[in-house]
Amino acid sequence: MSHDLFEAAKAAMAKAYAPYSKFPVGAALRTEDGRVFTGANIEVASYPEGWCAETTALGHYIMGGGGKIVEIAVLAERMAKCSPCGGCRQRLAEFCRPGTKLYLCDNAGVAETVTMGEMLPYGFRGDILK
Repeated sequence: MSHDLFEAAKAAMAKAYAPYSKFPVGAALRTEDGRVFTGANIEVASYPEGWCAETTALGHYIMGGGGKIVEIAVLAERMAKCSPCGGCRQRLAEFCRPGTKLYLCDNAGVAETVTMGEMLPYGFRGDILK
């Protein structure tokens, strides 16, 4: 299932708006019921007011009804195995579990598979606020 998620992230990356960094990124999330939500990074002239591909994908995911995220793919045009930044790791952790698969991609496909727990072992969890 991971290759189609890579393809979705690649298609999203093609829509990135990155005129300043020239560093387009695409992300794709799959929910337990098979829905896929994608996003690309969007930059603005006033750094750091842009946002990451994962954040865009999460916005589409929330607006699409949410659900359990079971897989995530991230792809950057100029960097093999681009991982989510620290802020995006925390944002993603809000909606997935430590065992959620995260595919770090290069231009050919999935280069490495890790889990969200490996990427953010001590993430802040909202359930402690209840």
